[in-house]
Amino acid sequence: MSTRLLSPVAARLVGDLRAAVAAGPARVTRTLARYLGADDLLGADQRIPDPTAYRQHVLHVEDDGSFSLVALVWLPGQATCVHDHVSWCVVGTYVGEEEETAYRLAGDHLVPVRTTRTPQGVASFLVPPGDIHSVRNNSDALAISLHVYGADIGVLGSSVRRRYDLPIHQG
Repeated sequence: MSTRLLSPVAARLVGDLRAAVAAGPARVTRTLARYLGADDLLGADQRIPDPTAYRQHVLHVEDDGSFSLVALVWLPGQATCVHDHVSWCVVGTYVGEEEETAYRLAGDHLVPVRTTRTPQGVASFLVPPGDIHSVRNNSDALAISLHVYGADIGVLGSSVRRRYDLPIHQG
Protein backbone atom coordinates (compact mmCIF):
# COMPACT_ATOMS: atom_id res chain seq x y z
CA MET A 1 0.00 0.00 0.00
CA SER A 2 1.28 3.45 -0.83
CA THR A 3 2.35 5.79 1.94
CA ARG A 4 1.95 8.90 -0.23
CA LEU A 5 -1.24 9.91 1.64
CA LEU A 6 0.58 9.82 4.96
CA SER A 7 2.03 12.86 6.64
CA PRO A 8 5.84 12.99 6.70
CA VAL A 9 5.71 12.04 10.40
CA ALA A 10 3.46 9.03 9.73
CA ALA A 11 5.73 7.95 6.86
CA ARG A 12 8.69 8.01 9.30
CA LEU A 13 6.64 5.96 11.76
CA VAL A 14 6.00 3.33 9.09
CA GLY A 15 9.73 3.18 8.32
CA ASP A 16 10.54 2.75 12.01
CA LEU A 17 7.85 0.09 12.36
CA ARG A 18 9.47 -1.99 9.60
CA ALA A 19 12.55 -2.47 11.76
CA ALA A 20 10.58 -2.89 14.98
CA VAL A 21 8.18 -5.58 13.69
CA ALA A 22 11.01 -8.08 13.26
CA ALA A 23 11.90 -7.65 16.95
CA GLY A 24 8.33 -8.24 18.18
CA PRO A 25 5.43 -6.43 19.84
CA ALA A 26 7.41 -4.99 22.78
CA ARG A 27 9.68 -3.11 20.38
CA VAL A 28 6.72 -2.05 18.24
CA THR A 29 5.11 -0.65 21.40
CA ARG A 30 8.16 1.47 22.22
CA THR A 31 8.38 2.66 18.60
CA LEU A 32 4.71 3.65 18.41
CA ALA A 33 4.84 5.41 21.79
CA ARG A 34 7.53 7.80 20.52
CA TYR A 35 5.09 9.15 17.90
CA LEU A 36 1.95 9.55 20.02
CA GLY A 37 2.71 13.19 20.86
CA ALA A 38 3.23 14.32 17.24
CA ASP A 39 0.45 16.80 16.41
CA ASP A 40 0.97 16.34 12.65
CA LEU A 41 0.87 12.53 12.59
CA LEU A 42 -2.68 12.32 11.15
CA GLY A 43 -4.33 14.46 8.53
CA ALA A 44 -7.78 15.95 9.04
CA ASP A 45 -9.39 13.23 6.88
CA GLN A 46 -7.81 10.53 9.12
CA ARG A 47 -9.45 12.06 12.23
CA ILE A 48 -13.03 11.91 10.96
CA PRO A 49 -15.40 9.93 13.20
CA ASP A 50 -18.56 8.04 12.25
CA PRO A 51 -21.70 9.04 14.15
CA THR A 52 -22.92 5.44 14.52
CA ALA A 53 -19.79 3.42 15.42
CA TYR A 54 -16.06 3.85 15.89
CA ARG A 55 -14.33 4.40 12.56
CA GLN A 56 -11.30 2.59 11.19
CA HIS A 57 -8.87 4.44 8.91
CA VAL A 58 -6.34 2.06 7.38
CA LEU A 59 -3.17 4.14 7.14
CA HIS A 60 -0.68 1.57 5.85
CA VAL A 61 -0.47 -2.12 5.02
CA GLU A 62 3.05 -3.42 4.46
CA ASP A 63 3.51 -4.94 1.00
CA ASP A 64 4.41 -8.35 2.44
CA GLY A 65 1.43 -8.28 4.84
CA SER A 66 3.68 -8.38 7.92
CA PHE A 67 1.94 -5.44 9.61
CA SER A 68 -0.81 -2.87 9.26
CA LEU A 69 -1.16 0.59 10.79
CA VAL A 70 -4.70 1.74 11.54
CA ALA A 71 -6.24 4.79 13.23
CA LEU A 72 -9.48 4.21 15.13
CA VAL A 73 -11.62 7.28 15.82
CA TRP A 74 -14.13 7.08 18.67
CA LEU A 75 -16.93 9.42 19.62
CA PRO A 76 -18.00 9.42 23.28
CA GLY A 77 -19.67 6.14 24.26
CA GLN A 78 -18.62 4.18 21.17
CA ALA A 79 -17.28 0.68 21.83
CA THR A 80 -16.22 -2.57 20.24
CA CYS A 81 -17.93 -5.85 20.82
CA VAL A 82 -16.12 -8.37 23.04
CA HIS A 83 -13.54 -9.97 20.74
CA ASP A 84 -10.07 -11.40 20.32
CA HIS A 85 -7.48 -11.05 17.55
CA VAL A 86 -5.88 -13.03 14.73
CA SER A 87 -2.42 -11.64 15.59
CA TRP A 88 -0.50 -9.53 18.07
CA CYS A 89 -1.70 -5.96 18.37
CA VAL A 90 -0.05 -2.79 19.64
CA VAL A 91 -2.35 0.05 20.67
CA GLY A 92 -1.42 3.62 21.47
CA THR A 93 -3.77 6.41 22.48
CA TYR A 94 -3.16 9.44 20.28
CA VAL A 95 -6.03 11.70 21.40
CA GLY A 96 -8.15 11.41 24.53
CA GLU A 97 -8.44 8.20 26.51
CA GLU A 98 -9.64 4.64 25.93
CA GLU A 99 -10.99 2.10 28.37
CA GLU A 100 -10.32 -1.61 27.88
CA THR A 101 -11.98 -4.47 29.74
CA ALA A 102 -10.23 -7.84 29.56
CA TYR A 103 -12.23 -11.05 30.02
CA ARG A 104 -11.63 -14.73 30.57
CA LEU A 105 -13.82 -17.41 29.09
CA ALA A 106 -15.53 -19.51 31.79
CA GLY A 107 -17.55 -22.20 30.05
CA ASP A 108 -20.66 -20.56 28.64
CA HIS A 109 -19.96 -17.02 29.91
CA LEU A 110 -17.30 -14.34 30.25
CA VAL A 111 -15.80 -13.01 33.47
CA PRO A 112 -14.26 -9.52 33.58
CA VAL A 113 -10.61 -9.73 34.67
CA ARG A 114 -9.62 -6.05 34.72
CA THR A 115 -10.52 -2.68 33.30
CA THR A 116 -7.77 -0.25 32.41
CA ARG A 117 -7.76 3.27 31.07
CA THR A 118 -5.14 4.24 28.54
CA PRO A 119 -4.51 7.99 28.40
CA GLN A 120 -3.03 9.94 25.52
CA GLY A 121 0.61 9.04 24.87
CA VAL A 122 0.49 5.52 26.33
CA ALA A 123 0.96 2.35 24.26
CA SER A 124 0.63 -1.34 25.15
CA PHE A 125 0.35 -4.68 23.38
CA LEU A 126 -1.56 -7.93 23.49
CA VAL A 127 -0.73 -11.32 22.08
CA PRO A 128 -3.25 -14.11 21.41
CA PRO A 129 -4.43 -16.41 22.79
CA GLY A 130 -5.98 -15.00 25.92
CA ASP A 131 -6.64 -11.54 24.51
CA ILE A 132 -10.42 -11.43 24.89
CA HIS A 133 -11.43 -7.82 25.49
CA SER A 134 -13.63 -4.88 24.59
CA VAL A 135 -12.62 -1.26 24.12
CA ARG A 136 -14.68 1.89 24.56
CA ASN A 137 -14.45 5.63 24.67
CA ASN A 138 -15.86 6.17 28.16
CA SER A 139 -15.17 9.90 28.10
CA ASP A 140 -17.13 12.91 26.89
CA ALA A 141 -14.56 13.80 24.19
CA LEU A 142 -13.25 12.38 20.93
CA ALA A 143 -10.61 9.64 21.22
CA ILE A 144 -8.19 8.43 18.55
CA SER A 145 -5.98 5.38 18.89
CA LEU A 146 -3.31 3.98 16.62
CA HIS A 147 -3.13 0.21 16.18
CA VAL A 148 -0.34 -1.84 14.68
CA TYR A 149 -1.44 -5.36 13.81
CA GLY A 150 0.84 -8.22 12.85
CA ALA A 151 -1.56 -9.04 10.02
CA ASP A 152 -2.65 -7.76 6.62
CA ILE A 153 -5.76 -5.71 7.38
CA GLY A 154 -6.04 -4.90 3.67
CA VAL A 155 -6.90 -8.55 3.03
CA LEU A 156 -8.67 -9.38 6.29
CA GLY A 157 -10.59 -6.10 6.69
CA SER A 158 -10.22 -6.38 10.47
CA SER A 159 -7.96 -7.99 13.05
CA VAL A 160 -10.90 -9.55 14.88
CA ARG A 161 -10.67 -13.34 15.05
CA ARG A 162 -13.84 -14.05 17.01
CA ARG A 163 -16.71 -12.12 18.57
CA TYR A 164 -17.93 -13.31 21.97
CA ASP A 165 -21.69 -12.86 22.28
CA LEU A 166 -21.86 -14.51 25.70
CA PRO A 167 -23.33 -13.40 29.02
CA ILE A 168 -20.95 -11.56 31.34
CA HIS A 169 -20.90 -12.68 34.97
CA GLN A 170 -18.97 -10.92 37.71
CA GLY A 171 -16.40 -13.10 39.52
